[in-house]
Amino acid sequence: MPDLTAQTRELSRLVAEVPAEALGRPTPCPDYDVAGLLAHLHGLSIAFADAARKVDGPTTRTAPDPAAVTLPADWRTALPAALDALAAAWLRPDATEGTTVAGGIEMPAEEMAVVVTDELVLHGWDLAVATGLPYTPDTEALETAFGMCSSIPDDPQARAGLFGPVVPVPEDAPLLDRTLGAAGRDPRWTP
Repeated sequence: MPDLTAQTRELSRLVAEVPAEALGRPTPCPDYDVAGLLAHLHGLSIAFADAARKVDGPTTRTAPDPAAVTLPADWRTALPAALDALAAAWLRPDATEGTTVAGGIEMPAEEMAVVVTDELVLHGWDLAVATGLPYTPDTEALETAFGMCSSIPDDPQARAGLFGPVVPVPEDAPLLDRTLGAAGRDPRWTP
């Protein structure tokens, strides 16, 4: 069973430190500014927690839509609470059993655990770099994300809707940079 607790705590720390004036800043995700990214993180936390609990409904069957996300007014408390619930849901003994759904995609629950880990690692970096905050992803979560990102061929069809083209990064670069490059993000990105 994946333990997302350390990674979700790092994200909650970032959420607490996001400057209010940063909400309109761009992020490495072209569809989201900082407010949109926070709203996306809130929604995916709920959806993936429901996926761990095998809830089949609107939270899991609806694909993410950047135009439809809204940041709750109480985001500084709602998002950390959703992240805590997400980590707790994936610690359930049955979380990685069978199949589950998130974002309208059905897959084995063990694979879904890898996907949510990747989402948390990458979007944590997105949020940190967009707001100028330091970021230290959980080592185990980062290794999981790297495994997923580096396993996807650098082929537009294989990466469609998931990642952009691979960004070359030196082999001796830090694991976070190599993960970002494998996901199609430029580790040197700035707002």
